[in-house]
This record gives sequence, C-alpha cells and structure tokens, in this order.
Amino acid sequence: MKFPFSIFRILLRVTALLFLLGCSNRDAEPPIDLNHEQYRTWHSFLGDKEASQYSSLTQITRENVDQLEIAWSFSTGDLLDGERTEIQANPLIIDGILYGTTPLKKAFALRADTGELLWMFDPFEGEEPRSRGVNRGFATWSDNQGNRNLYYVAGHRLYAIDAATGTPRADFGENGSLNFSVGLDRDAMDIRVTATSPGIVYDDLLIHGSRVYNLTPGHIRAFNVHTGEIAWTFRTIPYPGDYGYDTWPEDAWTRIGNTNSWAGMSLDVERGIVYAPIASPGHDFYGGDRIGENLFGSSLVALNAATGERIWHYQFVRHDIWDYDPPAAPNLVTIERNGELVDAVAQITKTGYVYVLDRETGEPLFPMTEEEVPASDLKGEVTWPSQPVPVLPKPFARQDFTEEDITNISPESHQAVLERFREIRSANRWEPPSTQGTLIFPGFDGGGEWGGAAFDPETGVLYVNSNEMPWILQMVELDEEDQELSQAERIYAQNCAVCHGSNRTGVQHGANPSLVNIGERLNIDELTEVITNGRGVMPGFSYLSKEELDAIIDFLNDPDAPDVNPVEITMSRAPQVPYTHTGYNRFLDPEGYPAIKPPWGTLNAIDLNSGEHLWNIPFGEFNELTERGIPQTGTENYGGPVVTAGGLIFIGATQDEKFRAFDKSNGKILWETTLPAGGYATPAVYEVDGRQFVVIAAGGGKMGTKSGDTYIAFSLPMNE
Repeated sequence: MKFPFSIFRILLRVTALLFLLGCSNRDAEPPIDLNHEQYRTWHSFLGDKEASQYSSLTQITRENVDQLEIAWSFSTGDLLDGERTEIQANPLIIDGILYGTTPLKKAFALRADTGELLWMFDPFEGEEPRSRGVNRGFATWSDNQGNRNLYYVAGHRLYAIDAATGTPRADFGENGSLNFSVGLDRDAMDIRVTATSPGIVYDDLLIHGSRVYNLTPGHIRAFNVHTGEIAWTFRTIPYPGDYGYDTWPEDAWTRIGNTNSWAGMSLDVERGIVYAPIASPGHDFYGGDRIGENLFGSSLVALNAATGERIWHYQFVRHDIWDYDPPAAPNLVTIERNGELVDAVAQITKTGYVYVLDRETGEPLFPMTEEEVPASDLKGEVTWPSQPVPVLPKPFARQDFTEEDITNISPESHQAVLERFREIRSANRWEPPSTQGTLIFPGFDGGGEWGGAAFDPETGVLYVNSNEMPWILQMVELDEEDQELSQAERIYAQNCAVCHGSNRTGVQHGANPSLVNIGERLNIDELTEVITNGRGVMPGFSYLSKEELDAIIDFLNDPDAPDVNPVEITMSRAPQVPYTHTGYNRFLDPEGYPAIKPPWGTLNAIDLNSGEHLWNIPFGEFNELTERGIPQTGTENYGGPVVTAGGLIFIGATQDEKFRAFDKSNGKILWETTLPAGGYATPAVYEVDGRQFVVIAAGGGKMGTKSGDTYIAFSLPMNE
C-alpha cells in the first residue's frame, strides 16, 4: 500500500503554508528543501514526472546571470542539405550524463560537464539519411543495481536502450524494439503509428501516447519495461460497454481515429495517477460523421497508472471541430485555495486558458462559465451548443480579433488585411468551420503549445509563453454535384490537401512543402516510398490501395491528366467525409507579419493561488520592425520555459533565434544570446560537481528559420 503523500511533500506543504500565511512578498525565498533530488536534477521529460519545468538550483542568479558563457557545445552532425529538420528534445541529465536525440532521431549520451560524446545509437543505420520527424525526449527506468533503460519512438518502433552503452535491450520486444502499432486494433499495424513526446514510467510500466492519423485510434497503452508486452490499454474512443460510448455514434469505435495523447503526460507517483491530455478526434474540422460530445476527445483524463482504469476526466472542448486539443503535458501543482493547500493539475490550452482542476476529483478550482456555440452550415454537421470556459485565471492570449485589432504597422498592411478580414467569418471564438473561411484565433498553435508551462512550487506562479497568430480555415466541399473532380483529385483532396493545400503549393514557412513539380525531385519509386511509409512529420498512407496510390502519383506528376482506371479505384479505406480544406494558412499581411496588432508572442506569469496575472510582456523581436520605430512586437514561438530558485526564467522559443533569461518576479530581460539556430525546445537545468548548467537544443527549422544540429550548455565562468 502506498502512502498518499511523501514525507517531502508534507514538509513542502507545511513550509509553503507558513510562507503563505506569514509573507506577502512573492519574491522572498521560502524555506524549501533545495537538496531534494526531484528539483536538483533533470531526470524526467520536463524536469520531473510532475512536469514542473522547475529547478531549485541557485548558483545562477539575477545578479550574475549576465556573466553566463558557453560551457560546451555538441554538434550532432545531422544537418541535411536542402532538407528542413528540427530538434525539439528536452534532454535528460542523470548522474552527470546528458541523454538527447538528434534531428534524425539518433539517441546519444554526453558527459554533461564537458559535452564529450559517450555513445550514439542510430535506429536507422544503413538507411539513407533523411528527415524523420521530431522527438521531444526519453522516458527512463532504473533498478536498484544501477541499470537504466531509455525508451523512445523512432520511426514506427519503440526502442529500449541501455543507458550505459547505447545498445538496444535484447529482451525487450524483438531484439530491443517493437512495432509501435501493436495493440491498437483495426489494421493499425499497416498504418505505422509513431510518437513525438515520450511516455512516462510508473513502477515497471511504460505508459505511452502516440501520434496517429485519421483512421487509427489513439488508445493509451502501458508496456512492460522489461519485455514490451502490453499490460493495459485505455481506449480513448470507447468501445461498446465502455464509459463514454454513448457520446459517439454507435459504430464510431470501428471507424473514427485520432483522439490520441500526443503531448506528453504527468504522473502523481504517490497517488499512482497518470494525467493524459487527449487530442481531438479525426477529422479535425468536420464532425458530421461523429455527432455527439465525443469523449475522450480534447480532454484531460486521470487514469489509475497500475491498471489504466479511468478515475475522472474533464472535457475542454465538446465535439471539437477546431483542433483545440490540449497541447502540452499538464503541470501537477500545489496551490492555496480558500485558506487550504490543494493538490491540483493545471492544463494550458491552445485557446489561451489555464484549467485548474482538483487532482483527485477533476473538479474545477475556479468558477466556470458556459459559452454558446453557433450552429454550423456545413451539411451534416451539428455543433455542441456550449463549451466550458474558466472565469479565472483570465486567458493568457487575446480571445477576439475585430476590425479594431487589425494590424497598423503600415497603412498598406492595414488595408490589405481589412479587405480579407471582411470576407471571412470572425464574430465568435467558437465560429464553426465554413466554406466562406473562418478565423481561428489565437490560432492552431496558440496560445500555449507543446513546450509546456513552468510552475514555481515556491510561489505558486505558472509561467507560460503564448502565440497570438490568426489563421484562416476554409473548407472545400467534395460533393460530386458541386465539384467536378476526377477520382484522382478526390483521393488527393481527402488525404493530402489538408497539409499541402488544394493547389499543392504547401503552407507558409515550408512546414509542409509544395508538391508542384514534385516529379522533378522524386521519381516514382521514391514517391511511392514516401506516400506509403511517411517522411519527417508526414504519416504513412499504407492503407491506400495500389490503384489509389498510382492515381495520386499520376495526379502529382501531371495534374491535368485524365482519370486513371476510374472503375478500379474504390477509395474503400480512404477517410470519407464531404469536405476537405485549403490547408493550414496563417493570416498574414503583405509583408509576411501577422494580421493582428502586436503583441504576436507573449510571456506570462499567473498566480495560481489567486488566478490573477502578475505580469505579461511581448516575447521576441523583429529587428527590422524595431529599426522602423515600431515597438517590440513579440514573435511566434515554440518551446517552453524553465523557472529556477535563483529567480530566473530561461527560454528560447522565439523566431529571432535568441536564448534569454528573465527576472521571474517582473519579466525583465537580464541576459540574452543569439543561438546558431532557433531554440525551439524546452531547456534543462542541472548541476555537475557543484557547477550549474542550463542547456538547450538549437535545432531551428520552424517558421522559415534555418535548421541546426547543436546542443549548447551555458554556465558561469569557472572562477565564479
């Protein structure tokens, strides 16, 4: 039987209560066990299993942070000519060893004090180097004899790696790895499931989410850390007899996909509860084939970590048709409410809200309200009539975009945006997708994103960076009566247009490349390989029949060619809905800046005890706009903050490729440096032999910025 709280947690609660009752200065140093291992190492993804993104180390402070210098840097050697790659990994640092991943998903270990390479493991050894998507870190398990395993997904396989040698554990799966599609049912073994965020370990179980696409269910699975055998499965799309089955059409469990946990999880070890944010169901923007609330889509689910049984859930968006799923692992926090200390879970969202819920019951700890949702005019679509929204904390991103909010960086920009703005629907934050075009704001990647938020257990303050980027979502009807499309065009529209656009030109900043003249870059065999097995962040479409695959390739090589064998193309397994959309399109002015007035990126401090905002600042800068006399605008940003007992927030994330340290009490910049590529990853803070370091992956590759392959560690000069 497990005790409900560790001795450390009891001491922390007592000292925190004394602080709350006897001190009004939030910046004062409360009594806290700074030597507790939980906060002095970086032993889990995002710092610890509570996803606190906090370090109790105090060698680097407000007073000396401006003296930081590069302690070491490590180049992975994985830059590819002409191909965009990224590093989103939050490395682990355990017993003086740093564990990370490269742009091509190799795993490696370094001496954390010098950056000296100890080993590197390539799961794709012998294959042609190419972009293979992103990885955000490892899960780890160890025994009492000093043996340690690292777990991560590379391609479509889950690996168990010996942390001492970098070799796969022979007794796990098949010689150290297993097909990550195992146990998902419905021919998922043919679709090749992967993962971006790591799982989390509880006792001898590796609890894992996944990244899936449309047809594949996103069930959460727990694997035995020794063998890889599945110990339990939580079905995120309920089967007959499961809780939540009645929130879907009766046959939804046989055909609907997504509803996966892609963002990472947090774990209350003492209680044995794992907290899993769940994504929206497929298709992202049309739900006419899944009428209902759609549990457990766009929810936070608390599960018994030993058995996978549901304890409670909270659904943020009912019948999500905006892709407003929770984007990061939730923070497990202890806060003061009504004079008492309460263990809670705080979930940031793309809508810019923080939902603060009781950790044991899921009940909101702040007042909630219900906001009405307009009806949809897409055929077959039925919106859910209302959505739950917190009264407190107030959102950390703007919620409305009206004509008064249109950019004013130049008269020309304002006029161009105004004309487009008047063509689309923008009256309500819950405005349903439409063929006219619907404003999505604060955006598909805003306010919060996968970098997560940092929680300071000393003060109860949450720090979160935010995006305020408007996007335009425009649906396209595929009804044969309204669209004169060939069957090849329809197959492309159903499977490819959502990422590469209906006109095949891709999306802004090169996130999904143009397919125009793709035949000049890839031959038929190469196209077949990419479409079937995926590449980078693109999933595989192995469910397509040979006739359907041939039709797409012929269409890409010659869009004006007549239909190919139309009688033989059944599209029997392709996702069948009456709409696609024109792609993921940022709403930009003619100069390429966001269509809304600044700030476009912010950094925010929220007191979770009161729900009040303490400060917010523009985050990031466009030097060319500053030189024109335009005040700091902030930029779009990816990657999260860490907060320290030394009074600092460290964060990269911004489009200007800077790495910065802020005063956590007021948001003042105390130090900044330019990275060799954008730091679009959450940093880590650690110490070796009494010397404190902060390390970040400079992988670049997002928002049109150059790619990089370097990890850089900073510390104070050795004579400090």
